[in-house]
Amino acid sequence: MSRKPLAASATQIADDVVRFDDVSMRYGRGPEVLTDLNFALAPGSFHFVTGPSGAGKSTLLKLIYLAARPSKGLVHLFGQDVARATARTRPYLRRRIGVVFQDLLLLDHLSAFDNAALPLRIAGGDPAQYRADVAELLSWVGLGERMHAMPATLAGGEKQRLAIARAVVNRPEILLADEPTANVDHDMALRIFRLFVELNRLGTTVVIATHDTDLVARSGRPMLHLDGGRLTLRPPAGPSAP
Repeated sequence: MSRKPLAASATQIADDVVRFDDVSMRYGRGPEVLTDLNFALAPGSFHFVTGPSGAGKSTLLKLIYLAARPSKGLVHLFGQDVARATARTRPYLRRRIGVVFQDLLLLDHLSAFDNAALPLRIAGGDPAQYRADVAELLSWVGLGERMHAMPATLAGGEKQRLAIARAVVNRPEILLADEPTANVDHDMALRIFRLFVELNRLGTTVVIATHDTDLVARSGRPMLHLDGGRLTLRPPAGPSAP
């Protein structure tokens, strides 16, 4: 995918939820972390981002959720050139994207319920209207009996599932996850992956950055593989997802 593709039509761009055209990224005056990336993600697709440590997986996710701007090239989200997005419209683009951060970023002074509900609270939602939905979501991720627990009392897998619940509570169109199975055992990794699969079946576009080669091999999902700042698209190499 280092080869420059044919120019995309306006219709093609509008149909993609994410599109990178000749995107490169460097921090400050350092070397390029990502070089001339060209790819597109269709609505409802599911991809892994793979590659060695330092390959730029987290940087790629940051460019998608608008936490960083490319040094060169164009990033389109939902058909919109993000470089032309105004300070007023960028928050609305972000709200269409859910993120499970590598370090989770749970707030220790809030219960599991309040952590999961935080995006709705920030958006000005009425607790009386979203309380039942949040409780149902926590039950769906297996935390129905732990919704009043504080993060410090949750096990590693429970924290991961809480972070997933928070990321999807406002029903994003894209879900990004940065190493979501890095600190859990194999059985919990499979359970977490099945949550992502179910979200994808409901229509969410899912992108997971991971070092977990066993999980990727089992998944039967395509890969965006980064190495040396370059990106290649690799077809599914294993069985279908559970």
